[in-house]
Amino acid sequence: MLADKDRIFTNIYGFDSPWLDGAKARGDWDNTKKLIEMGRDKIVDEMKESGLRGRGGAGFPTGVKWSFMPKEIGDRPHYLVINADEGEPGTCKDREIMRSEPHKLIEGALVASFAMGAHAAYCYVRGEFHHEIASLQKAVDEAYEAGLIGDDACGTGWKFDFYVHSGAGAYICGEETSLIESLEGKKGQPRLKPPFPAGVGVWGCPTTVNNVESIAVAPTILRRGADWFSGIGRPNNVGTKLFNISGHVNQPCTVEEEMGIPLKELIEKHAGGVRGGWDNLLAIIPGGASVPILPKSICDTVLMDFDSLREVRSGLGTAAIMVMDQSTDVIKAIARLSAFYKHESCGQCTPCREGTGWMSRVMQRMVTGNAHVDEIDTLEEVTRQVEGHTICALGDAAAWPIQGLIRHFRPEMEKRILDFQARSQAAE
Repeated sequence: MLADKDRIFTNIYGFDSPWLDGAKARGDWDNTKKLIEMGRDKIVDEMKESGLRGRGGAGFPTGVKWSFMPKEIGDRPHYLVINADEGEPGTCKDREIMRSEPHKLIEGALVASFAMGAHAAYCYVRGEFHHEIASLQKAVDEAYEAGLIGDDACGTGWKFDFYVHSGAGAYICGEETSLIESLEGKKGQPRLKPPFPAGVGVWGCPTTVNNVESIAVAPTILRRGADWFSGIGRPNNVGTKLFNISGHVNQPCTVEEEMGIPLKELIEKHAGGVRGGWDNLLAIIPGGASVPILPKSICDTVLMDFDSLREVRSGLGTAAIMVMDQSTDVIKAIARLSAFYKHESCGQCTPCREGTGWMSRVMQRMVTGNAHVDEIDTLEEVTRQVEGHTICALGDAAAWPIQGLIRHFRPEMEKRILDFQARSQAAE
């Protein structure tokens, strides 16, 4: 369990002031000039050594991503783009940072932008987050007024501007290249890669897109050292992480814990346990709607980190834990997710455009049982035809929940189909 002294987000519940005086009292903006004086290469190396992996879902090493930016600044300016779209169902961690710890994000943006040679950061915020946008903008205004950002950020001579950009509610814009397209004022649709954003990003310039949490933790890592951060958690799965716990628990919450904490311990210590007790648990989606569901038998022992969840054929994703007790109609729950992905497909890639609609329609029939048992195999086959065959990962996100359902709850699906057939025959 994470010790209080190792917490990065000490005001995540907003009990204290989120504004500049409160942030400084908690250690934010503490001699930021010294961090920048470490130099670009040292900052990137320290982030690599810390072992921080992207907190937006993919888990790519953050320091390595920063190192992809060109070393020299040529004719094209460099940009940092912060992904605060947070459209993944079940996920509500980044909004807590923007609402209660906005200065951590702004300071992190300054340090990260300097490390990548960027004079500007654009924070693309989900349009529905009205309160969070207002909080972040107020904190940005405070930082400008105090000289922490602007023409001479923290007295370093480095010019740095921070822009808050409101999105328009499209889930697809959480994908980095769709986000870039939207930021440019175009329809939010993914781009083919390569070229990667580090070479050709927003407005055709070198760009790095990072999640809010990934950026917000950077100053604390640099202050306390890579060894401190990498000493928390398990090898290759280090540091602290914000977890969301929702669904059938007694106390839904967002909590900062160490990577690799057992899922059961996380729920029982911080969320008051499963409603009706642990034995009443049916299944858990451990990382936001796009990762495969896990039955109770796996949830009993699985650890909450990238590699442990991959070993059980699921994923950490955004670490949004959705708990389902025995009262849940698990087939209906996954059908609801299928309908979401159908609705949010941008329609650019044929497998996703056609496949998400087909999968959703079949899943609706699976809910009532109005299907044939052999259609379960057909459904899984179609998920394989969608998975890995699209420009972005939305196709995978639509396929994986269904694959998890079939893998762990096939008997339930078959029973429902047979019961429907029995009722239909009795009615004839």
